Amino acid sequence: MYGLDQISEIVDEVVNRVKQKTRSFEIEASGRHIHLCREDIDALFGKKGYPLTKVKSLSQPGQFVCKERITIAGPKGIFRNVVILGPERAASQVEVSMTDARELGINVPVRESGHIEGTPGIVLINGKRTIKLDKGLIVAKRHVHMTPEDATQKQVKNGQIVRVKTNTSRPLVFDDVVVRVSPKFATYMHIDYDEANSCGLNKGNQGFIIE
Repeated sequence: MYGLDQISEIVDEVVNRVKQKTRSFEIEASGRHIHLCREDIDALFGKKGYPLTKVKSLSQPGQFVCKERITIAGPKGIFRNVVILGPERAASQVEVSMTDARELGINVPVRESGHIEGTPGIVLINGKRTIKLDKGLIVAKRHVHMTPEDATQKQVKNGQIVRVKTNTSRPLVFDDVVVRVSPKFATYMHIDYDEANSCGLNKGNQGFIIE
């Protein structure tokens, strides 16, 4: 027979598991990559209207990995073969990790995607073609893309800052995670490789919002 205290503990555990399941989502790791505007695509590939070549779809609807790769260069280091993600954007943006930033020799701020005012620039190289971005280099703020339906179920709103616990080989709690809600999104959390390594992330691992 279970005592009242044991029954209470079992009920609490079941409630917590249900809450965790309803507030969970898959976590994906994002490596260094580039988003390009039309003007910079044409300049780097030497052809007006140059079409980026899709090779693989990403989890977010309409976004894809391109065949084209380029080099990015900072004062102290370079990274070759950096992937471009499509489709083209209104403004070019380069996303790196904090470790990447140190190797490049640039003090890079943590920003939400698209919030590039006041950010440093970087040199982009494709063969003999080189352009210098005046801004657009960021470390992406950890975030959760979410559909409106999932946001309602998980009781969060667009722009809300939450804490996320990972169900990974080295579980930890990520603070300062921004929720981004749109009918154009699929529900996934995105972190960079520094963060993924810190929690021992493997493909398919989940995270869940905690109070």
